[in-house]
Amino acid sequence: MAENNQADELTTAEQTELLLLARLGIEKQLLKEPPPAYSGDNNRLLRPSGAFVSLYVHDELRGCIGYIKAVRPLWETVVEMAQAAASRDFRFPTIRVDELDALEIEISVLTPLKKIVSIDEIQIGRHGLFIERRMQSGLLLPQVAVEHQWDRTHFLQHTCLKAGLDRDDWKDPETRIFVFSARVFSDRSTESI
Repeated sequence: MAENNQADELTTAEQTELLLLARLGIEKQLLKEPPPAYSGDNNRLLRPSGAFVSLYVHDELRGCIGYIKAVRPLWETVVEMAQAAASRDFRFPTIRVDELDALEIEISVLTPLKKIVSIDEIQIGRHGLFIERRMQSGLLLPQVAVEHQWDRTHFLQHTCLKAGLDRDDWKDPETRIFVFSARVFSDRSTESI
């Protein structure tokens, strides 16, 4: 499966730069200042890419929002999704200024979606899922199945539920299933970078 893209090519320095831009974006938003701008010329950060930003405070998820498809330059996607995760993920309270010191940021840079014809193509720990049926869709990142120790069936069921579908709608011929990979890194520890 040819999934190679800039997600796999990101250096530690580029990952660190994206994490800093995400944090600065959140801080600027809280201070009601304009978002940061990237002034570099790094092609990988300027290339459009899908990405999700997950925010944690004291190891508790406090926001996770992203773009599935490559619609903006990677750096811009990261800043915008960090700000959205901090303030527009309505499942969680908005991040506050007094939580910035405890804020942990995780970025998942996505490979393009690939439609699968058999669920046997899904590799737990490597693939995230995007499920689409009629006007409903849902996505779960690759790390979610690992964190919850789900097998393939449970991963499919939970992605259906995330889409607002019945848990076994993945079996319906009208349901389209896509896989993707993600380069995941965070400022929680150097081990994940």
